[in-house]
Amino acid sequence: MANILTPDLIARAEQAGIKLEVVNGLPMWEVFPAVRHQKSIYRIQQTITRIQKSIQPNADDTPCGCFHYSDIYIRFPDWSFKRPDIAIFCTDQIEQDEAVTKVPEAVIEIVSVGYEAKDLELGPLFYLAQGVKDVVVLEPLTGTVIHSRRTGTQRYVSPARIVLECDCEVTV
Repeated sequence: MANILTPDLIARAEQAGIKLEVVNGLPMWEVFPAVRHQKSIYRIQQTITRIQKSIQPNADDTPCGCFHYSDIYIRFPDWSFKRPDIAIFCTDQIEQDEAVTKVPEAVIEIVSVGYEAKDLELGPLFYLAQGVKDVVVLEPLTGTVIHSRRTGTQRYVSPARIVLECDCEVTV
């Protein structure tokens, strides 16, 4: 599949205040998030930490570094492009100007008004199908937190402490 998100198109969209994504070949756009959205991202990022286990890891069992990035382009194996509000990786990503090609361990999305279907219905199923282990969605207006894994979905009321499969924890 051809890369329809060229650097020029991304730059032009950002200048216009538009966030572009392509999911399963379907282009999607969203206006840049409002202050409530950005504050939620910042607050959540401040809580992401690695769980300290009582057992020392083996030489082969490197603990997850819980590196987190906000709003970076990720090119998934099916050539979809997404910009999760927060993406968590076990290893630090190299500095580059293109989309990251490593699938994150976890993704956290904050629902934006007018984009509920994108964040609540399309996003979690897409991320899980691409190999993301934990998908957490916060609805800031209601305080509802939805945590999805391949094994099922849990609902919480914010603030909720969630332990991710990669041994990171976060309060949403």
